[in-house]
Amino acid sequence: MLYVAMLPIIDQELNTRTRPAHLAYINELFLEGKVVMAGPFTDKLGGMVIYKADSMEEAKALAEKDPAVTEGARTVEVREWSPLEFPLG
Repeated sequence: MLYVAMLPIIDQELNTRTRPAHLAYINELFLEGKVVMAGPFTDKLGGMVIYKADSMEEAKALAEKDPAVTEGARTVEVREWSPLEFPLG
């Protein structure tokens, strides 16, 4: 299943300091096949990660272990996602 983690920034200065560890963590999970896609929002107020996990619990655990979250630079909300398959109809 796919899960979307919304990661709004709550502390810009702390986010700048934790960004290298955050990116390394996301990259590691990508190499393990647990992250499908990730990136910042264009307004620079946060970002999104799409996780591939076996359960909501696993996806939440992965998102909550993100250094940007554990250090308090960002909050996280995880939701199960069901992408549309194209063409529709």
